[in-house]
Amino acid sequence: MDRTVALTWSWLNVLNAKRAEALRRVYGDLEKALQSIDEEMLRSLGCRQETIYKTLNRLEEFDPAAYERELKSRSLRFLTIEDPAYPAKLREIGDPPLFLYERGDLSILEQPCIALVGTREMSPYGRRAVEHFVPALVQAGTVTVSGLALGIDAAVAEETLRAGGKTVAVLGNGLASVFPASNARLADKIVAGGGVILSEFPLDTSPDKFTFPARNRIIAGLSLGTVVLEAGEGSGALITADLALDYGREVFAVPGQIFDPNYAGSHQLLSRGVAKLVSAPADILIELKIVVPEEGAVVYEPQNAEEAALCKVLSTMPQTVDMLVERSGLLAAGVSATLTVLELNGAVKHCGGGAWVRCSPAGK
Repeated sequence: MDRTVALTWSWLNVLNAKRAEALRRVYGDLEKALQSIDEEMLRSLGCRQETIYKTLNRLEEFDPAAYERELKSRSLRFLTIEDPAYPAKLREIGDPPLFLYERGDLSILEQPCIALVGTREMSPYGRRAVEHFVPALVQAGTVTVSGLALGIDAAVAEETLRAGGKTVAVLGNGLASVFPASNARLADKIVAGGGVILSEFPLDTSPDKFTFPARNRIIAGLSLGTVVLEAGEGSGALITADLALDYGREVFAVPGQIFDPNYAGSHQLLSRGVAKLVSAPADILIELKIVVPEEGAVVYEPQNAEEAALCKVLSTMPQTVDMLVERSGLLAAGVSATLTVLELNGAVKHCGGGAWVRCSPAGK
């Protein structure tokens, strides 16, 4: 997709996967559709009159060159779903975002990601749950994912950084600002620590009741599984859990006291039989088939381009040679030979069934 066309559609903020497909059927591609945009077209997409007026006004005022300069000044990267760097797990869901803005290291999404979500009104017990689960998940080589809200989200990000891990924060607003503002410094720390901040919304988008559920589907879509650490009745974390179920991903819930309203939502997930009760990090890792690296493993520094490419995609989740070929871009013979060298150096191990895992952290 032409970049200016993509930026313009993103700025208009009216496209989703279903609407984009409808436009392609009528106009052939999104560039021709953009040239034909008018009130009638927007109405055919199901836009309300207020949205139609707002969209046409935004189209008239949009300056692609100025927008590009703003992206650059904020060190932001813009991706479309057609870009090779677009997260593979997110592309699998039924309603993936067509556009993404990111700041940080997007490549960490190639590692196993686990969403840890919960209430903004975090209790001392909820904080203990964060401190109980996050370090062990980091040690197992996973990347944590949350929404950077107050409470559980912020605690997950902070605990991940404290444990030396990398985390993903998905925002329900444009990346021109961080909401809540009190987490702006935390967002900077996430990026400085090798993590990434993500949003599908144009830079000037403010958070509202529609943007947070949209954000939650990205959190669920990026992750192998979603862990509900603490959720009351009606908590947004339950939306994330239900979306994860829709995407065929695993859902876990930490139990609380039966009289605690902060855990009413968590207990609903358990009573419905849609979430697995977890009391220890191993419960999650075993279910997701993640292999925990041996304690004290020495960092292995790749010795050539082939090793670097393979170490980048190897993780603590078992992957076959065919999977590694596809993800690394290397030839099958090269992957097999490189795996042998890495195994001799203690960086990987064969775990049966033709699958391999990383047993030594990749060097930076």
